[in-house]
Amino acid sequence: MDLKTNTIAGWALGAGMIALGSTIAGTMIFEGHRPEKMGYAIEGVEAEGGAGGAPEVAIASLLPTADVGKGAEVFKKCAACHTVAQGGANGIGPNLYGTLGEAIAQGKAGYAFSDALKGVGGKWTFDAMNAWLTSPRKFANGTKMTFAGLSSPEDRANVIAYLNSQGSNLPLPAAPAAGAAPVEEAGGNVAAAANAVEEDTRGETGDIANTGTPASGAPSVDPEAARKGARQ
Repeated sequence: MDLKTNTIAGWALGAGMIALGSTIAGTMIFEGHRPEKMGYAIEGVEAEGGAGGAPEVAIASLLPTADVGKGAEVFKKCAACHTVAQGGANGIGPNLYGTLGEAIAQGKAGYAFSDALKGVGGKWTFDAMNAWLTSPRKFANGTKMTFAGLSSPEDRANVIAYLNSQGSNLPLPAAPAAGAAPVEEAGGNVAAAANAVEEDTRGETGDIANTGTPASGAPSVDPEAARKGARQ
């Protein structure tokens, strides 16, 4: 091999080494790292070491500032299945007048409740209603209720305040002390049903999406509403 060939080979080898060194140096300098504090929110990215979201706010802490008017607006989405006026007829779902404080899955002019909801028993306390509105399917697995649930605690508080104003008018529960779990005696299996909602993923709930199949068969009719209709 002559001198010219050796020179060309040497320059080629040197150029390759320079290019490789530049690549390594650039990688070390510009290697991407997630910043300790995000400059702006990135949807779908959870904080490192977190459990996947902020802790759930106790409904008793939200009820004192709940807006009945906003609750009435949200409830309009429920009107396809429920009436709420006194003496209103049952439809796909039962009439909800005076529901808070009542026994779960009982009464309502003979409405045909699912065995799943009957099995919960107890009473509709504020905590029980909050768990139910979060996810009916998780609260009573096998329920005929077909909406996914309300993911917003504020929306649930507003709806509960509205329902309470419709014939129940129960005194609001005291807000729990910091770090303390709310205690509301409901009886039956309500505590277990509420825990099933708490321990599952709240992000799976939606905003009243009626995606299921309505219950079949003729709905029960409120006798008082029927009598009023006959007189009119």
